Amino acid sequence: MSIVLMSDRRVAAIPLQECGERLVDVRAQGIPVDFRKQDEGGAFAHLRQGLLTRLLHAQSLLPCGVRLLFVEGYRPPALQRRYFEEYADELAESHPNWPVARIREAASRYVSPAEIAPHSAGAAVDVTLIDHLGLEVDMGTRMNASPEESDGACYTDAPAITSQARTNRATLGRALSAAGLVNYPTEWWHWSYGDRYWALSTGQSAALYGPVELP
Repeated sequence: MSIVLMSDRRVAAIPLQECGERLVDVRAQGIPVDFRKQDEGGAFAHLRQGLLTRLLHAQSLLPCGVRLLFVEGYRPPALQRRYFEEYADELAESHPNWPVARIREAASRYVSPAEIAPHSAGAAVDVTLIDHLGLEVDMGTRMNASPEESDGACYTDAPAITSQARTNRATLGRALSAAGLVNYPTEWWHWSYGDRYWALSTGQSAALYGPVELP
């Protein structure tokens, strides 16, 4: 089955019916928070309330001794745009014969175009699992490993990972899917709710959350 990328026109074509739900700070909400993506204003630790509620539910569905580790949520549109442009520039330098459309498509495997980015809507979370000692479990790649760095092992259903990593990804996926989140198949760690990609994946008529600025 082919993967629908963020750059697909079908994603951008999903209507937005912004519900106005606020961004909330996930710190001290019962989910362990990692600080590798911490920014000065703490934007990274925010999500829409509806997504946080579902994330807490997903944590309750995990097996005993395993917990979610929150790494990044909200990303300001300007930062998202910078990430996309920097990665697109890297691809263009590595592949000088690729047309602009192909660069955009390839870049969207790893960084969403800013205008439809789930992170900039507060609708996406980058998350992994930790064990009872607070140590990250084997997920096959580090979080945020690019397709180039990981040789495609960052794809959620990548075959070239260990059986333990595959089991751990399945454990994460079952809990988050049961709570109503959808995965972006090129990144095992990226899950969302309420954004355009979620709406397309679940057959909804419109997205609930669009790009927003943190007050």
